Parts: sequence; C-alpha cells; structure tokens
Amino acid sequence: MGVEEEFLLVDARTFELSANAKTVLADADDGSGTMHMEATRYQVESASPIARTAGELHDDLLRLRRSYAEAAAARGCRLVACGTPVLRRTDEPVLADEPRRHVQRARFGALTDTLVDSGCHVHVGTIDLAEAVRAADHLRPWLPTLIALGANSPFKDGTDTGHASWRTVAGSEWPCSGIPPRLGTPEHYLAALDTLIGSGTIMDEKMVYWDVRPSMTWPTVEVRAPDVAMSVEEAVLQAVLTRALVHAALRARDRGEPAPEVSDEVLTLARWRAARDGLEGRAVHPWTAELVPAHVLVDELIAHVLDDLTDAGDLDYVTTVIARLRLDGCGAHRQRRVYERRRRFTDVVRHLADVTEAREP
Repeated sequence: MGVEEEFLLVDARTFELSANAKTVLADADDGSGTMHMEATRYQVESASPIARTAGELHDDLLRLRRSYAEAAAARGCRLVACGTPVLRRTDEPVLADEPRRHVQRARFGALTDTLVDSGCHVHVGTIDLAEAVRAADHLRPWLPTLIALGANSPFKDGTDTGHASWRTVAGSEWPCSGIPPRLGTPEHYLAALDTLIGSGTIMDEKMVYWDVRPSMTWPTVEVRAPDVAMSVEEAVLQAVLTRALVHAALRARDRGEPAPEVSDEVLTLARWRAARDGLEGRAVHPWTAELVPAHVLVDELIAHVLDDLTDAGDLDYVTTVIARLRLDGCGAHRQRRVYERRRRFTDVVRHLADVTEAREP
C-alpha cells in the first residue's frame, strides 16, 4: 500500500495561502520520486514508498511531512494538511504555471478553482486491471464512511461551510467525480474511459476524479475519497482500512460473490450526508437508505473487514485510532473546536500546521 498526500502552504505570519510551492518542492526534493508539484501554486504532494505494515507507512509519511515542513520553514511558510484553505488571498492566480493547467483553465474555467483542495489518495496493489475494477465495485458502498472518517475541511476562505468535508462537495462539480457507477469488467471500464475522453468531458485518464478508480499508472486500485488527514495516524487508518476492503473484495471474488447491488441514488445521498455530518452526525445507510449514527456504519465497516484487519496485523491499530476519533472527533470537528475558543481562523491554521508537522497529537 502507499499514500499520496496533498498539502497546502501558508505564510508563517499571516496564515494565508503562500504561492511558494515550486521553491519549497525544489528545496525538499531528494530525487527519490516521493515529492511532487500539485495543480496549484499553493500545494505540494508526497507519495510514500510501498509499505507492507502500518508502522512502516507511518514512518514514511512522518518523514515526508517533516521534510516538507523544514523546506517550508526556510521559505517563511508552514505545511498544512487540510482539505480546503481556511484563509486564502484571492488576488493572484490559483493554478501552477504549467501547460496542462493552462489547458484545464481554458476548457473548464472556474471549476479549476476547486483544485486548490487537498485529498488523501490510497493505493493498494499489486493487482491487475480486472482485480482493480472488481475491488472498486465492492468498495462503492463504503466510500461515504471513509469520507466521514476523514472529513477535514469545514472552513473555506474564512467562512464556515456548514459541512464537515467541503472538499467533497466542491469537487462534485467536476463531470467525472463522486462515486463511480458499477464498472463491471475491464472492457466496460475502458469503454467508459474512451467515451469520457472522446466526448471532451475529460482531457485524459488523469481527470477521472472518481472516489475510487483503477490506477492507469500503477498496478493498483486508488481510493481518492477522503480529505487529506490532519494527522499521520488518520492517514494510516485510511490506508489500512482501504487495504482490508480490497482484500475482502478479492476474497468475495474467490467465493464467486458478485459486487453488492447498491442504488446509485442512495450512494449519492450517502456521500453528501457524510460530507455534511462527518463522524459526529448521522449517515445514510447504503443498503436501507435509513438515517443512522455515523458510528454505526464505522462499526459495520470494521465488522466487514475484521478478518482482513486481523490477518494483516492492523486490528489493534485501527481500534486505537478509531477510539481516539470517537473521543476527539474527526478533523472537521477538531477544527471547529479550536475556532470556538477565540473565534480566530488563524488559530485554526496554526493548529493544523502544528498537527501536520507532528508538533501536537
């Protein structure tokens, strides 16, 4: 498994976005291929090496965050893991000065403003395209629960959005986003991809912004649903849960079980509700469409992958981190709690930076 994390850069004094991504990346990059530019001038991305255990992945992600944080500090910046910018200057261009981004802006206009949002992308492999398609179909009902667990974007440009994951809502405006339809077979998936590209709906396969997709670069299935995690522990939680879901999907295949029949309409509602309520509110049950406490679906998710977590040695890790989230809340809840103390967004950004850089738990 591996994790890609997108980070925002903010000015260390004003806590507004800082357009220093290019220089911070140049300073931090060690040539290992683990550090990359993102879509905007305010973001950098890390891509962890392949990890086989939660502890190995934790160490890799922590090392990458600290490398970026050191480079950012040298440029008068802080590294922030947050799904949306809490504070942003709006008097400068958003996108990175690259040919691809110019084409995107010309074709998709103001939609590209949403690219400043940051996610956590989990890759699980090694699997072939047929296995990735099957895994994606089996993961669909659980994607809203992963969104609720990872909700970390309640604020946007100095306002409370009323949602726990505004990134999820804003990103839904793209034509190829959200929970994908059942893909069925590799042939059906590739045909759908040809239609999307041929119709001009997307530029290429990189613009498949579905919450889960077969990777066209690596022999993996990629889950893109959750916001970037405030803490390393939450990022690892997303990774080990995703790996367990993929293992469960492949075991179901071996037993001859088809992907679950779940209504696209209900999943759309479940996704929005997860984005609004996060972990602290209620959720739409993917099979019954009933409103239930979000923690009920977390419990059902863990029960669904219990054997896979146990076999991988991840059950204790998952139990510990989820117990902490039940007590402290998801990232969005913790952000709002910081804001309520003095009603200052700068306090929120400072807290996010401290946790991102592992200065606070």
